[in-house]
Amino acid sequence: MSYPSGQLSIANPLPTIRSAPLFGIRSKGSNIFLFIETAAVTVVAVLVIKLILTGSIFQPTWLVAPGILIIAALFPTVITKRDFPCIGINNKKIGHSLLLVGQACLVAFPAMVCCLWLMRYWGFKLPLWATKPPAQGWFCWLFYQFMYIGLAEEIFFRGYVQNNILKTTRTTNHEQRRRLQCASIIISAGCFALAHIIVQGEFASVLTLFPGLVLGWLFVRTRSLLAPILFHGLANAAYFYMAALFV
Repeated sequence: MSYPSGQLSIANPLPTIRSAPLFGIRSKGSNIFLFIETAAVTVVAVLVIKLILTGSIFQPTWLVAPGILIIAALFPTVITKRDFPCIGINNKKIGHSLLLVGQACLVAFPAMVCCLWLMRYWGFKLPLWATKPPAQGWFCWLFYQFMYIGLAEEIFFRGYVQNNILKTTRTTNHEQRRRLQCASIIISAGCFALAHIIVQGEFASVLTLFPGLVLGWLFVRTRSLLAPILFHGLANAAYFYMAALFV
């Protein structure tokens, strides 16, 4: 499959097919179609993953599920020739992304420790236990968190879902743009949490709403996927190690 020249690079290895510029003019009919498409793709992708994990149709399931998310995000984007956010692996993006990820970690991780300590103090069972792939070591588990879970989920929930939400209402008004960005963060985080509830089958998975909000904020601030991917992997690893301390 070929794409327009200059679209694929180290900074953006994902297909970026440019259409209208951000906050440009978009027809109402296109907005409705984009909303329906995004909702339908999200529902189908989550249900297929749930079916695979429940029925063990394919092995290993921990590899298949991320692949489904990436395909679900890129296939309709390529077919409709829409733009897709870049990964952001360049000097300017990396520096900005690392700074924001560091700020997010300084706020989120101490809050995570306090919440876990309070849950254990009050006698609650810790939810959302992280698991590592069968017969794999710690390095492979960390690689899995960043390059499979973090990459795939951010490509789908931020690169596809949230990016499409930002396209449904385009405006040059600063206040309207800010409200749209806030709405995109909340909606994408809600989809993120609901997908975890359905796939994991535990209502405690609703707690993923909070990191989802941080991930959405990072995406809005950087307009790339690097910061959300890095924070996603770090948050998963941090939660696993922190939870182990409170057993």
